[in-house]
Amino acid sequence: MDFGTVIDAAFSAALGPQAIVFALAAIGLNVHFGYTGLLNFGQAGFMSIAAFGLAVSVVTWDLNFWLAVAIGLVGSVVLALVLGVPTLRLRADYLAIVTIATSEILRLIFGAVEFKDTFGGSNGLTGFASTYKDLNPFSKGYDFGFVSFSKGDMWNITVGWSLVILSCILVWSLMRSPWGRVLRSIREDEDAVRSLGKNVFAYKMQALVLGGLFGGLAGIYHILKQGSAVPTDFNTTFTFYAYAALLVGGAARVLGPVVGSVVFWFLIAGLGSFFGQATSGADPLIPEFIMTNTQSSLIRFIMLGLGLMLLMIFRPQGIFGDRREIAIDAR
Repeated sequence: MDFGTVIDAAFSAALGPQAIVFALAAIGLNVHFGYTGLLNFGQAGFMSIAAFGLAVSVVTWDLNFWLAVAIGLVGSVVLALVLGVPTLRLRADYLAIVTIATSEILRLIFGAVEFKDTFGGSNGLTGFASTYKDLNPFSKGYDFGFVSFSKGDMWNITVGWSLVILSCILVWSLMRSPWGRVLRSIREDEDAVRSLGKNVFAYKMQALVLGGLFGGLAGIYHILKQGSAVPTDFNTTFTFYAYAALLVGGAARVLGPVVGSVVFWFLIAGLGSFFGQATSGADPLIPEFIMTNTQSSLIRFIMLGLGLMLLMIFRPQGIFGDRREIAIDAR
């Protein structure tokens, strides 16, 4: 058992680009669910429409890269408006149903054969990230002892964590403003807020747009760091992983999504590497009659699921959260 490899794998995932994607997505969900009480199960939809907005603009329409980034973010805003108008005046579960359905519809459209000339079909699109990669100032990778990154990962990490820090500062500022206090009040009792003359629908719409923008930013970063936009990446699992990260860190806390994402991917990668090594080799640590090497890739999800169950039982508010701030006013 090489514990150095296990530690490297765990920290590479926890501090690397994958954790950053889910941190950005979870920050958006924190605005929706944590601060406003909106149950959005389609964050992957906001990510996909922004990602393909960028990819299609560059590859299919041959537009400027930075204009394409703006188009992708505008696409997430438009999606929030389209979803919010018919649902935000209804109960919370209607928004959940509509968002998860829309996310799946978008994924199927982007991967459809009929639209292959535009969206690339199931193989997706490539060739849009050259401008982003050309900005990379790193000439080599770095080894920090407990973890190592390639020069491409160093650039992705620098950009990604900078975006996370700026996003957290923005959320921190907004949620301590009068606007943010109204959102918290809507989460607690929107009828009381409405009785004070506030336009609850408008505030909900603004929160949906803001959280959708963070989701769009996560989608754009995701395709830039890997250099391809593939429809299957944006499935419902993406949204639920982001929710898991949010709940682990604590909803309605600025750093909750970030810490939750780091812990979530540290455990997934670390457990995967540990069980992978423990079931391989001539004399495996775990006998084959208990677990095979094929099964070892799945046991990490079982262990993580068990951990999440225990967390929800004994500390449902997460690491930093407050139990009083995870309830939803679904009236």
